[in-house]
Amino acid sequence: MGKKQVRQVRQQMRKVQPKTAASNAPGATRKQRERYVQSGGMLQGYAPDYVIRIGYVSIGIAVLCALVIAACLLVIPPIYGWPVAVAASLAWVLPIALLASFVGPGFRLALKDRRTEPRLVQGQLVGASSVSTSIGLGMMMVQTRGGVEQYLVPPARLKQVPGNQVNVVLTVTPNLKHVKSVGVMGQRMVGRVEPPVPPVMRRLQLLPVLTPLALAVAAIIGDDAVALAPIEPSALHAGLAVVAGTALGAAVYGVSYLLQRRMMEEVQSLIPKT
Repeated sequence: MGKKQVRQVRQQMRKVQPKTAASNAPGATRKQRERYVQSGGMLQGYAPDYVIRIGYVSIGIAVLCALVIAACLLVIPPIYGWPVAVAASLAWVLPIALLASFVGPGFRLALKDRRTEPRLVQGQLVGASSVSTSIGLGMMMVQTRGGVEQYLVPPARLKQVPGNQVNVVLTVTPNLKHVKSVGVMGQRMVGRVEPPVPPVMRRLQLLPVLTPLALAVAAIIGDDAVALAPIEPSALHAGLAVVAGTALGAAVYGVSYLLQRRMMEEVQSLIPKT
């Protein structure tokens, strides 16, 4: 091999850089969470009309919480003083904040999807399942030009999806990524066999919904129960109410975290090892 060829080989080796693995750093995790929220969060994959109905119900609940806060600020001060009234009102801010963080992003995207035409996604079917981590949605993985993409699909639209690798065409809303239709191109040579759904998957689907609800209820009960108790002086009374609400909320969050971790370990144990 001549000197010129050696230099060319070295130049090519310098150009070929190894791909960096996905980072588990806090910055990468934060970006993943931002992308998750930007795509609708826990409401991703659902129909825009359904998400809008959830948004209107959430607005009604938020208005009800605001009325309760106003009632606390009007009724409690003559009895226990303003510090206790403010402490009792703080617990009712938590449901509003949770609804804004969980429902708000998806509600905004649903409003956009109602005014935007859906897009077509075409690629090769990689896999499909009628169950996912979202309630009432299945999952489909499609190999497109940009890589493998995952979509949450209503199980009714997965009945026509075969088990062999065929080309599929999806009609997807651009923001919530709701799959409105599924088209199969090619022969359906192999029927898709659905294994039985483990009970742990059903519980895992309910956990993201029940955790915020239980957290808000626990904080309200702990805070307001102490706030309505006859305790003196007023500053100590308000402090104990806030501590009680925070302690119960933290306890619910801790139990939920342990349950989720245990369920994920159980799900991992069900995956066949190669």
